[in-house]
Amino acid sequence: MRSLAEVIALSLNQNCSFCQAALSKEGLETGLSIEHIRDGMKERLIDMEKSVSDALSQKWNGKIVKSDFGKMNDYSQSQQSLSSEYILRASEIALAVATYNAAMGRIVAAPTAGSCGILPGLIFAYKELFRPEEDALVDALIVAGSVGEVVASRATLAGAEGGCQAECGAAVAMGAAALVALRGGTSEAIGHSVALTFKSILGLVCDPVGGLVESPCIKRNGLLVSLAVLGADMALAGMESIIPADEVIDAMAQVGRAIPESLRETAQGGRAITPTARRLVAEIFHERW
Repeated sequence: MRSLAEVIALSLNQNCSFCQAALSKEGLETGLSIEHIRDGMKERLIDMEKSVSDALSQKWNGKIVKSDFGKMNDYSQSQQSLSSEYILRASEIALAVATYNAAMGRIVAAPTAGSCGILPGLIFAYKELFRPEEDALVDALIVAGSVGEVVASRATLAGAEGGCQAECGAAVAMGAAALVALRGGTSEAIGHSVALTFKSILGLVCDPVGGLVESPCIKRNGLLVSLAVLGADMALAGMESIIPADEVIDAMAQVGRAIPESLRETAQGGRAITPTARRLVAEIFHERW
């Protein structure tokens, strides 16, 4: 699958949902039955929910970042928050899953380990607060997966190749598309949600301290759920992106090629070489950095 525009056009021509069009296209391209594809995605949903449950079950620590996702729950209970209950819960789950990944827990790459908290945060906070049917969640995951497949085909999902815009950027776009689907948005709205969110994160670099998937990765997962929610809301409100989703994804690929190697997962630039980062790495690895 290389084009969201093709899926949207198929949806309009067949008068069906984006999910149904994506399933039809995937079936034709792979030779797999729609039932087989749905069953596979349902298994991923179960795996993802298990990782969320495990991540929230106790405190997990990485080498640098210590578990503090529970602070979001405490803050939410204080009734002093600026964000909605949904955004706060999605952020808490995203932080927990990303921290669990840093502690070598079993997660679902969505689409990568470095961005593994964003989609489950959005999906399972939605499940808790809005109680959708399981089939609706599977459909949302299929929509998200279709977006991820197009990004992988037209650009990249690798931070080492495209910076964090490729990893967290893709996750945010996938999450926004999933939310629009869950809210009954049109196929065109799904496309606009992808474009609106992706273009807002172009150029995001990958500069992990010590080369570990912890800082800034974990808190970035927790922060970026809000971008997905607002992108979905804008699209559902009828706002459109001047540049269509496929072209925004192409632009991401071009921007990724322009990002210096030092800012593409090598830990040789940006925050990764600040004095504090160097000190932390020396303390952890007992070597000069």
